[in-house]
Amino acid sequence: MTAWRSLRFDFTAMASPCEIAIDGRDERAMKRAADAAIAEVRRIESKFSRYLPQSMVSRINAAAGGGAVEVDEETASLLDFAAELFKLSDGLFDATSGVLRRAWDFRSARMPGEGELEALLPLVGWQQVERSARRVRLPKRSMELDFGGFGKEYAADRAAAVLLQQGVTHALVNLGGDIHVLGPRAPGGQPWQVDIERPRPGGADGSLATLPLARGGLATSGDYERFFEHEGQRYCHILDPRSGWPVRWWQSVTVLAANTTAAGALSTIAMLKPDGDQWLQRQGAAFLMVRADGIVLRQPPPTI
Repeated sequence: MTAWRSLRFDFTAMASPCEIAIDGRDERAMKRAADAAIAEVRRIESKFSRYLPQSMVSRINAAAGGGAVEVDEETASLLDFAAELFKLSDGLFDATSGVLRRAWDFRSARMPGEGELEALLPLVGWQQVERSARRVRLPKRSMELDFGGFGKEYAADRAAAVLLQQGVTHALVNLGGDIHVLGPRAPGGQPWQVDIERPRPGGADGSLATLPLARGGLATSGDYERFFEHEGQRYCHILDPRSGWPVRWWQSVTVLAANTTAAGALSTIAMLKPDGDQWLQRQGAAFLMVRADGIVLRQPPPTI
């Protein structure tokens, strides 16, 4: 019988380093499965990236202030998900809030100019989006949809689904830290070990914790991914859609859930809430969180 092999496939997508790790016996089949999963990630990026002018999201945004745009079933389902997250988060998770990035430049550490945020806030508000079953309209010019809050996580879940369709049952998909585990390591059934980055410098290896994951999704949101410091204050890319200003409640939030899309949505919403730990407890989610003062909070499963 052919021995078990462990293969790793590295690639870049959605402006992130990505990998697919597979345990299996048939190297050719493992490569075919990985190629199919990577192709699915690239399909999702080309369809939903706001940076690509021919994407579905860009088409909707280009029509803002004009007529409605017809969408397919997949896009409609993601719009439904965005609506659910807006409701679940009491309006804090808002897929129209991407316009606020126009006032912030995290690469050059530029603060918003006078009146910049105030001019953009009228363009923010999921409740303004007009939808029917297969049509969507942004009523104001310069409004935007942005699936960045869950697009990479959705791609991780879709990549895992493609691997499963290809017969893979022991794999890890990692899209820039958004992870979907499709069954434990083989042989032996041990969980995959996932390192969680420490949000502030410190520790021997820069790792906050190593979490065992045998299946499901894991995602981390943090104030250390894109940020700058100005006059002793850290400004990160996670913005409160009500004010346009960065949140300051948490250094990082890691959530484990049944899939990566859910984990990512929960982690982002928790970052936006001062009581994010209590909110996650009410959702029944397992988490590892670092408060703004550096205190670490954990919610089981006990393996965290």
